[in-house]
Parts: sequence; structure tokens; C-alpha cells
Amino acid sequence: MFPAFSGRYASLPDRMRAEMAPTPVAAPRLLAFNRPLAEALGFDLDAFDATRAAEVLGGNAVPDGATPIAAAYAGHQFGNFVPQLGDGRAILLGELAHRDGGLREVQLKGAGRTPFSRGGDGRAPIGPVLREYLVSEAMAALGVPTTRTLAAVASGEQVVRQMVEPGAVLTRVASSHVRVGTFQYFAARRDSEALSLLVDFCIERHYPELADLPEAERALALVEAVVERQASLVAQWKGLGFIHGVMNTDNCAISGETIDYGPCAFMDAFHPHRVFSSIDERGRYAWDNQPAIAQWNLARLAETLLPLISDDQERAVALATEAIEAFAECHDAAWTAVLRAKLGLGADDSQGQPESRSTDGQGGALADEDLALGEDFLKAMEEGNADFTLSFAHLPLALAGDEAALAEGFERSGRLEAWLPRWRERLAREGVADEVVGARLAAANPQVIPRNHLVEKAIRAAIDDDDLSVFETLLAAVTRPYQTPDDTSLLAPPGRDERVLRTFCGT
Repeated sequence: MFPAFSGRYASLPDRMRAEMAPTPVAAPRLLAFNRPLAEALGFDLDAFDATRAAEVLGGNAVPDGATPIAAAYAGHQFGNFVPQLGDGRAILLGELAHRDGGLREVQLKGAGRTPFSRGGDGRAPIGPVLREYLVSEAMAALGVPTTRTLAAVASGEQVVRQMVEPGAVLTRVASSHVRVGTFQYFAARRDSEALSLLVDFCIERHYPELADLPEAERALALVEAVVERQASLVAQWKGLGFIHGVMNTDNCAISGETIDYGPCAFMDAFHPHRVFSSIDERGRYAWDNQPAIAQWNLARLAETLLPLISDDQERAVALATEAIEAFAECHDAAWTAVLRAKLGLGADDSQGQPESRSTDGQGGALADEDLALGEDFLKAMEEGNADFTLSFAHLPLALAGDEAALAEGFERSGRLEAWLPRWRERLAREGVADEVVGARLAAANPQVIPRNHLVEKAIRAAIDDDDLSVFETLLAAVTRPYQTPDDTSLLAPPGRDERVLRTFCGT
């Protein structure tokens, strides 16, 4: 049933990880299994055995070829550097070949204590496991680079966090689990050999187009490539009203994938300074702060690689600074492209290119105009306390002439009324049929997201009643985000007494 594992990261020097098996759980039981992902990873689903799957993915058995390890890393947590974090409750089983030709790492979260646990129990409650399953699979369906979830397994044990609740183990799949914090761990120890090995690993795994560069150019080229991916990633988050909630450097993946879905949330009513994470008391990781924080995190990556960028420290700093400063242009170009798509606008020839921010030519002027148009719609949403997802999803109503139907979602619609003629005029200049614009809008704006109150309902049903049907219904809807679900209540924002204003990381 299980394909053969390999272990590229486990082959790196011992100081980069701790080799250890997961801690067995009392009574593993499969709660959910991602069959499409399993098929893409080479599982023999005709021979699928739920009991065997629960044993392996709960941590009670090790599959063939796996070399279980806990990886070492450090990180800035809310701006404060912690020199040793590491996989405190996660065990990397190894890698599987994906049908797209790449490799994927398979990791068990909640698999027991490791040398990096720092006093923690190494376990995970069922709530955060189901949350990560729902949100990560929703993000994949939305086309956002992300880690995936293969399975959730009940442990048969109790876990104490804010309350006592059932424990579970989540199987996370990622192209790799190397983070900015991984580089920081070895930079803090002045381990240049390990840093070089990490550069080579990340280029081999994530940026093979850089493989033929001379050794002296590889570190800087890696920073530049990660800057581009992270700038694009954050723009995609913003375009969904997504707030990561814990953008520490140990949660900033070199692959450019979204990783760690602890206190994350999708906004309901739009506000640019929205925060949900219970541990983000000062709003460091608010919706509108995410680009600046991503750039800050990448500056920390560049710092770790200064000795590999150049032997001349002054030159290394100058080159690294230039690479990090490119983030703003990359993000602005990506954000403009996101807003264009969400407003039903076609792409100009310079879409997604940093130079499109120049106002010297028509492309740059158009980019500036479209960026302003999109951000002014957000201001209208803020003034109107309007729902982020539904405001964009209802633009086709206004396109069809029913502006009142769109305005119904706005408590105050003055800015919206002033904005709509500008949008119509911009669309008219494209000279395309409304049917084309409508198709663009439908393709860019989801109807269904894993709203906080819906996720909490699914979690409560699982905990209180051992009922996974609510989870399964929501999962089916959020993994078809551009379709109207059978249960249309999944489209609606929360009622006043359903609002979830705080999310928790569950560690």
C-alpha cells in the first residue's frame, strides 16, 4: 500500500537533525485520508488498508525505506531570536516521488517528544490537526503554494492545552521543510559547511534552474529566487483575505510554500489591520503587515548567507541589500496582478514584472491605475464593513447591472457608489464582452473559504460528538472553492453570535 520512501535530508550530517522514531500512540484510528494526494504520491489504493494506514501515519510503525528524523532549526519569534527551536513535535519520515516528477517530504505532526521539544509533550490536539487539514487543502484548491495534508489520525489519548481534548497526528506533505530558521540555526553556530549544504539542497530541490551557477554565485541567487517566491506568495494570501498569524522566520519556507496553519484565519469583514492570532498582541502579523514582515524575514535569510555571498563583507552586504530591496517591486507587481484578476481585468504585457512599476511607459501607468482601482475597492469595503470574499464574489452582479445586490453587503456604500463607474470605465477600455469579464471574475474569486466559525463548528462536532460529518462537508466545499456548494449556508459570513475573533496555535 505504501510506496517506498527515500531520505535525502536524512543523508545530511548528523548535526543537522536527530534520528529517531515517532512515539507510538495508544489507539490509532484514521479520521481522514486524502486519497487524491495519496494517489499522486504513488500509494496503491487498491490495496488500501485503513488499519495499516493508521498504524503508520499515527506513528506506531515505520514504513519501508523511511529514516525518521527531527530537523534542527532556529528562528525569530515575534522579532526575538531563539537559537534552537527544531521539530519539537514533528518527525520527518522521508520522501516520496510525486507524479509531477518532484519529491515530497512526509512529516508526522504530533508524533511525540524530540530533543527539540523544550519541555513540550510532543503531541497535538485534534482541533489544530483538523484546522490544518481544512485550511491547507483549501489553499491548495485555491492555487496557493502550500504544504498539504495526507491524513489525520486519532491517537486514542488526551491532550491538555486550553482544555482537555482528544489527541491526533497530522501527516503533512511538503516539497521540503527547510525554513529561514534552518539557515539561522547554522549561521548562529558559524557552521559555513552546513550553510553550503543547505544552499545546495534548496537549489537541487526547489530552484534547479540555478544548479549550473558557479559556486560563488549560488547563495545570492538563492536569496533572489526566494524573494520572488515569497513576494508572490504574500500577494496571493492578501488576495484571499488570508492572515497567516505567525510569520516567524521558522515558519518562512525556502520553497515559497505556505507552512504552519496554527492561528491562521480568513477575514470576514475587511479591515487592513485585522489580526486573529491570540499571541499576536501588537498586530505584528496583521493582514497589511504581511509583505513587510516577509521582507524582514528574508533579510534574516540574507544575513545568514553573507559569508557565502562574498569574502568581502562590505560587498556581501551591498549585494544582499539589493536582493532584499527588490522584494517591494516584486510584491507590488504580484499584488497588482492579483487585483487585476479579481476585478476581471486582463493582464497587460508587463504583468508580474518588477519594471511594470515604472510610470515612464504605458504598461507602468496602467499598472499604477489598476493598483489604485483595486485598493480603492478595498477602501470601499473597509468603509462599508463588507465581507472580503463575498464583495469580490458578487462583482458579477454589478457587472450584470444589479449594483444594488452588491451594495447590500455594505453597511455604508458611498465609496462603493463612487468606485463602480470607474471600474466600468476601466473594463470598457478593454473592449471585451461581459461574458469574458464574468468568466475572469468567476475564475479569480472563490465563493467558499474555510471561515473561522465554520472551522470551529467542524472541530466542536469532532470533539464533542465524535462526528466528522461536519468536517467532511466543509472539506468537500472548500476544496471546490469556485463552485456553489449544496449547502449554501457555507457561503455566508458568521452571524453576530458566531464570530470567532481569536485563533490559537495549539502547541
